[in-house]
Amino acid sequence: MSTAANWVRLHEADNVVTVTRPIEAGAQMDSVTANGLIPRGHKIATARIPAGQPVRKYAQVIGYASIDIMPGDHVHTHNVEFRNTNADYEFSTDLRPVDMVPEANRDTFEGFRRANGKIGTRNYVGIITSVNCSATAARMIADAFGPEELAQYPNVDGVAAFVHGTGCGMAGSGEGFDTLQRVMWGYAGHPNHAATLMVGLGCEINQIDWLIEAHGLERGPTFQAMNIQDVAGLRRTVELGIDKVRAMLPEANEARREPCPASELIVGLQCGGSDAWSGITANPALGYACDLIAAQGGAGVLAETPEIYGAEHLLTRRAKDRRTGEQLVERVRWWQDYTARNLGTMDNNPSPGNKRGGLTTILEKSLGAAAKGGTTPLNAVYKYGEPVREKGFVFMDSPGYDPASVTGQIASGCNLIAFTTGRGSAFGSKPAPCIKIATNSEMYERMVDDMDVNAGDMLSAGVTLEEKGKEIYDLLLRVASGEKSKSEAQGLGDYEFVPWQIGAVM
Repeated sequence: MSTAANWVRLHEADNVVTVTRPIEAGAQMDSVTANGLIPRGHKIATARIPAGQPVRKYAQVIGYASIDIMPGDHVHTHNVEFRNTNADYEFSTDLRPVDMVPEANRDTFEGFRRANGKIGTRNYVGIITSVNCSATAARMIADAFGPEELAQYPNVDGVAAFVHGTGCGMAGSGEGFDTLQRVMWGYAGHPNHAATLMVGLGCEINQIDWLIEAHGLERGPTFQAMNIQDVAGLRRTVELGIDKVRAMLPEANEARREPCPASELIVGLQCGGSDAWSGITANPALGYACDLIAAQGGAGVLAETPEIYGAEHLLTRRAKDRRTGEQLVERVRWWQDYTARNLGTMDNNPSPGNKRGGLTTILEKSLGAAAKGGTTPLNAVYKYGEPVREKGFVFMDSPGYDPASVTGQIASGCNLIAFTTGRGSAFGSKPAPCIKIATNSEMYERMVDDMDVNAGDMLSAGVTLEEKGKEIYDLLLRVASGEKSKSEAQGLGDYEFVPWQIGAVM
């Protein structure tokens, strides 16, 4: 990356640069004169790009000129067109060994050790619904536990209800059903839950008993389940649910934080409300933090398959073996088919807000988004909500829609979420705390109550990638040890549970 007073060039092969402030028509930039107003964060052509020829950023193709583009022209949706990628994939050709930290020298955080060996960063009692029909009951049960009662249990972070809008009117087998079951199982056994209560209606497709049988869950003091129809109505269900949670709280309060190795961190790598700076500041910095986590023996989980489209060829080169790379390609092709049969295209993303922030095509967005995964080998590819078992850098299939993607990451076992944003995001998650990383200083200062880290100073103050990545990593350790993120401090996370709904609603 090279910078000048008014622009950033990411690679010498690029034929566009990104401007760091609004540029007026006639302004001189190096050897280029702006032919019109260029908004901050947008691209200006530094060479002639004939119609049909590629537009290059990050030394990669981000689109094709739809008309002749002249030096000094604003380069954006009005003169750039998207084309589906047709990558000639390479596998395992860019493997960089991880410089592992010896176990004796690894960093630690204060976590909760569970009986099954998992490590939590929070200590919640979770109430999980099987179907939308039991959502009100679950919320009423959780709402019964206010600050006064919870103050008696200082080691418990809260009682949280995880409700959703599906669970019935769906096929009883196949992708949609399997996905929902994985999410429910992942939340029921999540290491950030000390105890779990599952609440159903009774006649739904998504039967709690099937989940318990399929995953070998056992009822006991810290795992209970009930159906409204069996209990005999909403009021009695709420009363019984309150009694059950009240009995769980003393058990949950017995948990104590203790030193745990950083190898037990499983961090969901997420972005939302992206802008042109996402791929220049916050995402690469989070990628560096991901490399540090991998060196400690932990895991960084990249997701949002539509938002690596056009950059997946860079990830297949980092796949530990051909099979892993081919699994990623298979997921991308599934998405191409999925969007086509639903009359969409992969370029439906970026969003209007992304485009206002300077992102022109999904290819440009994806190249920046993939930077969150750092530089270490890609060790595994998982389906949505599938348990993460490999350490290091891994990938989980999900939509680009942030709440649905994070729900899958948490179901997969992520005990922390790191979320970059350029336009600004008021997102939080339970039971895994979420830190938010601003891509630019202006938005950070405007939304300082929501942002945990300002990566904008990588441009404004010359902070290095390594310094910012280490700052993010250190904050993750502190939040894992109990420090509240700004999302947590504002009470976010109760309404962001959004399981990905695949398939017909019947």
